Amino acid sequence: MNKNYFAKIKNDFQTWETKRRSVVGNSNEALGHSKRAIFAFHRGDNREGYNNLKKAEKIFSYLEKMSKGQPRLRYEGSWRAALEEYAEAKLFGEYLKKKKVSELRNRQIDTEIYLGALCDFTGELVRYAVKQATDKNFNEVKLARKTIEEVVHNLIQLNLTGYLRTKYDQAKNNLRKIEQVMYELSIRS
Repeated sequence: MNKNYFAKIKNDFQTWETKRRSVVGNSNEALGHSKRAIFAFHRGDNREGYNNLKKAEKIFSYLEKMSKGQPRLRYEGSWRAALEEYAEAKLFGEYLKKKKVSELRNRQIDTEIYLGALCDFTGELVRYAVKQATDKNFNEVKLARKTIEEVVHNLIQLNLTGYLRTKYDQAKNNLRKIEQVMYELSIRS
Protein backbone atom coordinates (compact mmCIF):
# COMPACT_ATOMS: atom_id res chain seq x y z
CA MET A 1 0.00 0.00 0.00
CA ASN A 2 1.20 3.51 -0.80
CA LYS A 3 2.11 4.92 2.63
CA ASN A 4 2.09 8.56 1.50
CA TYR A 5 -1.37 8.17 -0.02
CA PHE A 6 -2.70 6.45 3.09
CA ALA A 7 -1.15 9.18 5.29
CA LYS A 8 -3.09 11.75 3.24
CA ILE A 9 -6.32 9.74 3.60
CA LYS A 10 -5.72 9.41 7.34
CA ASN A 11 -5.10 13.16 7.67
CA ASP A 12 -8.24 14.00 5.65
CA PHE A 13 -10.33 11.67 7.80
CA GLN A 14 -8.94 13.02 11.07
CA THR A 15 -9.51 16.61 9.93
CA TRP A 16 -13.10 15.78 8.99
CA GLU A 17 -13.72 13.94 12.27
CA THR A 18 -12.35 16.85 14.33
CA LYS A 19 -14.56 19.30 12.43
CA ARG A 20 -17.55 16.96 12.75
CA ARG A 21 -17.18 16.94 16.54
CA SER A 22 -17.07 20.74 16.45
CA VAL A 23 -20.20 20.79 14.29
CA VAL A 24 -22.04 18.55 16.74
CA GLY A 25 -21.06 20.64 19.78
CA ASN A 26 -21.80 23.98 18.13
CA SER A 27 -25.05 22.68 16.65
CA ASN A 28 -26.24 21.57 20.07
CA GLU A 29 -25.51 25.07 21.37
CA ALA A 30 -27.42 26.68 18.49
CA LEU A 31 -30.32 24.27 19.03
CA GLY A 32 -30.43 25.30 22.69
CA HIS A 33 -30.54 28.99 21.77
CA SER A 34 -33.38 28.29 19.34
CA LYS A 35 -35.38 26.39 21.97
CA ARG A 36 -34.83 29.22 24.46
CA ALA A 37 -36.03 31.68 21.80
CA ILE A 38 -39.29 29.75 21.40
CA PHE A 39 -39.89 29.67 25.14
CA ALA A 40 -39.09 33.39 25.40
CA PHE A 41 -41.59 34.14 22.62
CA HIS A 42 -44.23 32.12 24.48
CA ARG A 43 -43.56 34.20 27.59
CA GLY A 44 -43.91 37.39 25.57
CA ASP A 45 -40.21 38.23 25.93
CA ASN A 46 -39.46 39.06 22.31
CA ARG A 47 -36.17 40.76 23.14
CA GLU A 48 -34.78 37.61 24.74
CA GLY A 49 -36.22 35.53 21.90
CA TYR A 50 -34.49 37.55 19.19
CA ASN A 51 -31.26 37.73 21.21
CA ASN A 52 -31.22 33.93 21.32
CA LEU A 53 -31.87 33.78 17.57
CA LYS A 54 -28.92 36.13 16.97
CA LYS A 55 -26.69 33.87 19.08
CA ALA A 56 -27.77 30.88 16.99
CA GLU A 57 -27.14 32.83 13.77
CA LYS A 58 -23.57 33.59 14.88
CA ILE A 59 -22.98 29.90 15.46
CA PHE A 60 -24.38 29.02 12.02
CA SER A 61 -22.10 31.63 10.42
CA TYR A 62 -19.13 30.09 12.21
CA LEU A 63 -20.14 26.60 11.10
CA GLU A 64 -20.51 27.73 7.51
CA LYS A 65 -16.99 29.19 7.51
CA MET A 66 -15.55 26.20 9.34
CA SER A 67 -17.10 23.71 6.90
CA LYS A 68 -15.52 25.24 3.79
CA GLY A 69 -13.72 22.46 1.98
CA GLN A 70 -15.80 19.84 3.84
CA PRO A 71 -19.28 20.07 2.22
CA ARG A 72 -20.31 16.76 3.78
CA LEU A 73 -20.40 18.48 7.17
CA ARG A 74 -23.45 20.49 6.08
CA TYR A 75 -25.46 17.28 6.08
CA GLU A 76 -24.50 16.34 9.63
CA GLY A 77 -27.74 15.51 11.44
CA SER A 78 -27.08 17.74 14.44
CA TRP A 79 -26.48 20.78 12.21
CA ARG A 80 -29.66 20.15 10.23
CA ALA A 81 -31.67 19.61 13.45
CA ALA A 82 -30.35 22.88 14.86
CA LEU A 83 -31.22 24.72 11.65
CA GLU A 84 -34.72 23.26 11.72
CA GLU A 85 -35.24 24.36 15.34
CA TYR A 86 -33.88 27.80 14.48
CA ALA A 87 -36.25 28.05 11.49
CA GLU A 88 -39.18 27.03 13.69
CA ALA A 89 -38.26 29.68 16.27
CA LYS A 90 -37.83 32.30 13.56
CA LEU A 91 -41.21 31.43 12.01
CA PHE A 92 -42.89 31.67 15.42
CA GLY A 93 -41.22 34.96 16.36
CA GLU A 94 -42.08 36.51 13.00
CA TYR A 95 -45.67 35.24 13.26
CA LEU A 96 -46.07 36.93 16.63
CA LYS A 97 -44.70 40.15 15.17
CA LYS A 98 -46.44 40.19 11.77
CA LYS A 99 -49.33 37.70 12.19
CA LYS A 100 -48.30 35.81 9.06
CA VAL A 101 -46.01 32.98 8.02
CA SER A 102 -42.73 34.49 6.86
CA GLU A 103 -40.21 33.49 4.25
CA LEU A 104 -36.83 32.59 5.69
CA ARG A 105 -34.00 34.04 3.65
CA ASN A 106 -31.03 32.09 4.91
CA ARG A 107 -29.08 30.05 2.40
CA GLN A 108 -28.46 27.33 4.99
CA ILE A 109 -32.19 26.67 5.29
CA ASP A 110 -33.08 24.40 2.41
CA THR A 111 -36.55 23.22 1.42
CA GLU A 112 -36.53 20.15 3.67
CA ILE A 113 -35.46 22.14 6.73
CA TYR A 114 -38.08 24.82 6.02
CA LEU A 115 -40.88 22.28 5.57
CA GLY A 116 -39.95 20.44 8.78
CA ALA A 117 -39.82 23.73 10.68
CA LEU A 118 -43.13 24.83 9.19
CA CYS A 119 -44.80 21.64 10.40
CA ASP A 120 -43.33 22.06 13.90
CA PHE A 121 -44.35 25.74 13.90
CA THR A 122 -48.00 24.60 13.88
CA GLY A 123 -47.41 22.98 17.27
CA GLU A 124 -46.13 26.28 18.66
CA LEU A 125 -49.26 27.96 17.29
CA VAL A 126 -51.45 25.46 19.15
CA ARG A 127 -49.60 26.22 22.41
CA TYR A 128 -49.92 29.93 21.72
CA ALA A 129 -53.65 29.57 20.94
CA VAL A 130 -54.31 27.68 24.17
CA LYS A 131 -52.66 30.49 26.16
CA GLN A 132 -54.65 33.07 24.20
CA ALA A 133 -57.88 31.15 24.86
CA THR A 134 -57.03 31.11 28.57
CA ASP A 135 -56.52 34.89 28.42
CA LYS A 136 -59.80 35.22 26.48
CA ASN A 137 -58.10 36.59 23.35
CA PHE A 138 -60.41 34.69 21.04
CA ASN A 139 -59.48 36.59 17.88
CA GLU A 140 -55.89 35.41 18.32
CA VAL A 141 -57.11 31.83 18.62
CA LYS A 142 -59.13 32.20 15.41
CA LEU A 143 -56.14 33.67 13.59
CA ALA A 144 -53.89 30.84 14.79
CA ARG A 145 -56.43 28.27 13.56
CA LYS A 146 -56.68 30.01 10.20
CA THR A 147 -52.88 30.03 9.92
CA ILE A 148 -52.57 26.33 10.74
CA GLU A 149 -55.33 25.55 8.22
CA GLU A 150 -53.41 27.49 5.56
CA VAL A 151 -50.16 25.69 6.36
CA VAL A 152 -51.82 22.27 6.19
CA HIS A 153 -53.66 23.25 3.00
CA ASN A 154 -50.36 24.15 1.36
CA LEU A 155 -48.57 21.06 2.67
CA ILE A 156 -51.29 18.72 1.45
CA GLN A 157 -50.40 19.75 -2.12
CA LEU A 158 -46.97 18.13 -1.69
CA ASN A 159 -46.39 14.42 -1.82
CA LEU A 160 -44.33 14.29 1.37
CA THR A 161 -42.66 11.01 2.26
CA GLY A 162 -40.37 9.70 4.97
CA TYR A 163 -39.34 12.18 7.64
CA LEU A 164 -41.41 15.01 6.18
CA ARG A 165 -44.51 12.80 6.02
CA THR A 166 -44.21 12.25 9.77
CA LYS A 167 -43.87 16.01 10.28
CA TYR A 168 -46.88 16.64 8.04
CA ASP A 169 -48.96 14.14 10.05
CA GLN A 170 -48.02 16.09 13.19
CA ALA A 171 -49.16 19.33 11.54
CA LYS A 172 -52.51 17.71 10.66
CA ASN A 173 -52.80 16.57 14.28
CA ASN A 174 -52.11 20.15 15.40
CA LEU A 175 -54.96 21.31 13.16
CA ARG A 176 -57.23 18.77 14.86
CA LYS A 177 -56.10 20.06 18.27
CA ILE A 178 -56.84 23.68 17.47
CA GLU A 179 -60.20 22.72 15.99
CA GLN A 180 -60.98 21.04 19.32
CA VAL A 181 -60.00 24.26 21.13
CA MET A 182 -62.32 26.23 18.84
CA TYR A 183 -65.14 23.75 19.43
CA GLU A 184 -64.75 24.01 23.20
CA LEU A 185 -64.73 27.81 22.98
CA SER A 186 -67.92 27.76 20.91
CA ILE A 187 -69.68 25.59 23.49
CA ARG A 188 -68.71 27.88 26.35
CA SER A 189 -69.77 31.11 24.66
